[in-house]
Amino acid sequence: MPLQIIRNDLTRMACDAVVNPTDEQLSGSGGLDAQLHRAAGPALDRACAALGRCEPGEAVLTEGFDLPSRSVIHTVGPRWIDGDHGERETLASCYRAALALALEQNLSSIAFPIIAAGTFGFPKAEALEIAVREIRAFLSEHEMEVFLVVFNRECYEISAERHARVQSFIDQTYVDARTGLLNHRRSESAPVSFEQAVFSSRDEAPSAPAARPASRPARPQRPRPSAQAEDLFRPDRALDETFSQMLLRKIDESGMTDAQCYKKANVSRKLFSKIRNDPYYRPSKPTAVAFALALELDLNETREMLMKAGFALSHSQRFDVIIEYFIRERVFDVLVVNETLFDFDQQLLGGC
Repeated sequence: MPLQIIRNDLTRMACDAVVNPTDEQLSGSGGLDAQLHRAAGPALDRACAALGRCEPGEAVLTEGFDLPSRSVIHTVGPRWIDGDHGERETLASCYRAALALALEQNLSSIAFPIIAAGTFGFPKAEALEIAVREIRAFLSEHEMEVFLVVFNRECYEISAERHARVQSFIDQTYVDARTGLLNHRRSESAPVSFEQAVFSSRDEAPSAPAARPASRPARPQRPRPSAQAEDLFRPDRALDETFSQMLLRKIDESGMTDAQCYKKANVSRKLFSKIRNDPYYRPSKPTAVAFALALELDLNETREMLMKAGFALSHSQRFDVIIEYFIRERVFDVLVVNETLFDFDQQLLGGC
């Protein structure tokens, strides 16, 4: 997946480079900077001393030494004062400089913390927004696996307004579903599952099967089909459009290129190639949803695309309700949706 938000310890990330938020002297004296120096061993202290200094918004590179990562990219983030002293521009420059250095070194994977959101006091939600914006801009032009590594909940925060809106939609959806369940139970003596009540609130409920007769008439013999008719029932013959076929058709209809679509969906080129080359490819649900958002499908089209992959949207699953919220709001930005899914401890969209 091109951009993943994960909960982990940066000192344990086995990738080409980890990004170390440090001070101008590369001192390794506090917070995550000190943790990385301890994990890398004294050789990192000596390498940083040899470099001497790094200016705010810039980045320099050393070996990873005893870290699982091959390299460490050191960058100096801004100390938050009031937002009127160039803090946002400096923070954005940190991401651009680190990514440019990774590209120059031909690195294929890089792991960032949310820079400046800890001891430097940058507002967490705004720091996350800048991180995602700059990484997105880079990935629109380049292929690289990028991780945003969050050590604990105190390090991560989306805007309070967005969290509240999504939480309200989840709560109301559950209330509506439970209300439908209670009303159904009052009107029907037979018990009904919660999923059935949710289904019936969205679509017409399937009719009950007819009672089986006590005895059946003998089944008439079917005439043997002709060779041409037999071909229609071959296992390898598609009787309906597959997920892959629908996806490629929708990409053509949208006017996007393949690369524009899979990048917008936060899907790797490797995975997209598998889908394109195999008409019967079965993606994961997060991958299927990611493509539906990238194509800006409405709710009915999204359900159709998911059905092609063997999935559905349900009001009994928080992941599904969050996806429905963003589609109804016509917010199709996969990375924004992923920020929210991570905030609610749900699986993220995309695929690698």
